[in-house]
Amino acid sequence: MNPTSHPQYDAAVVIYTRQGCHLCDDAEVLVRNFVSDIRLVDIDQEPELVQKFNTCVPVVEINGKVRFRGKVSPMLLKRVLEAEANSIPTDANL
Repeated sequence: MNPTSHPQYDAAVVIYTRQGCHLCDDAEVLVRNFVSDIRLVDIDQEPELVQKFNTCVPVVEINGKVRFRGKVSPMLLKRVLEAEANSIPTDANL
C-alpha cells in the first residue's frame, strides 16, 4: 500500500443523490476512496425519497444506517467505517 492510498472497507454503502449536486459528487469521490461497492440512488426518481431527503443530499447510508447528511467529513467517514468493520462478527465469533 502506498502512503497516499486508503484502506478499503467491506461495507454496504448507499448514497442518496440528485443530478447537479456538487456535494453529492464530492461525497461519491470521497467514499470511493474507502469502499469500492457503492449504490447511488437518485432521489428525484422516487417521490417518497424526495419527501424524505429533499434538501439533505447527499445522504450516506452505511450498513443500513444514515451516517451523513450534506457534507461528508473524511475523518468521520473513516472512523465510522472502522467502527463498522470492527462490529461485524467473524466466523470465529459465531
